[in-house]
Amino acid sequence: MRTSGPSPLQTITLLLVAGGLLLLALGGYLNPVANAVLEPLLGAQGWLYTRFQTMQDFFSASSDLAALRLENAELRAENAQLQTDLIAAQQQANEIELLSALLDFARARPQDQYQAAAVISRDPSPFLQYVIINRGSDDGIRRGMPVVAQGGLVGRVSQVTASAARVELITDAAAQVSVSLQPSEVDGLLTGSLTGDLSIGLIPQDSALQSGDLVLTSGIGGQYPANILIGQVNTVRQEATELFQSASVQPVVDFTRLEVVLIIINFQPVDLSPLLEDGNTSP
Repeated sequence: MRTSGPSPLQTITLLLVAGGLLLLALGGYLNPVANAVLEPLLGAQGWLYTRFQTMQDFFSASSDLAALRLENAELRAENAQLQTDLIAAQQQANEIELLSALLDFARARPQDQYQAAAVISRDPSPFLQYVIINRGSDDGIRRGMPVVAQGGLVGRVSQVTASAARVELITDAAAQVSVSLQPSEVDGLLTGSLTGDLSIGLIPQDSALQSGDLVLTSGIGGQYPANILIGQVNTVRQEATELFQSASVQPVVDFTRLEVVLIIINFQPVDLSPLLEDGNTSP
């Protein structure tokens, strides 16, 4: 069975219709029809485009957010490292300043020989004032050796082990230091207290003592070398009914921030205990 193609009449009709539509389109007569047909298509296309753009922005924003979080974490890590470096640099500068001050102190007293030591522990009791240093008998440290810091007198070695030593601070209640006040040239006895405050007693009533006078070791008693700075007179207490006047002292050493000290290793303290014991037991 053979299928016949379009007849010539049909072909001519289709050509006429196509030509007519073309002429109508060129004349603009089909624009309302085209607009009516294309408007829903364009609306659908616009809706699809906005949804596609929204999805693209969402995935792009998620990627940007992850990048921002990563960058923020890197900046935080960099900032933490910079802060660590700054703290280390500040500590190094403080150590250099401290060592420089200790060197200046040592140069000011060339007659003494020193052994540097670090403070490794402090007394936890509020009633005792001492520190532990990382030098002991293996380093030539002996009981009774004076200890100084960059400002002045700290105390003396009271107990020694092979690798460490205990330093009794002059602020301890049991500590006593013979002192000389300048410029009045008056002698007195410096003592500590349970609170860590310093005071001077046994000052004659007729002594011209005033606030601001310097307090130095006198060397009397042989426990400390002479002329080591301790501090300044803060307030003077004088009562007419008392045999002696007294004074409070502001030390030059900050005992709460001791880090490095110097032990005077060539000073031999005088042991007066046999003489004191004989005096106490003599009839």
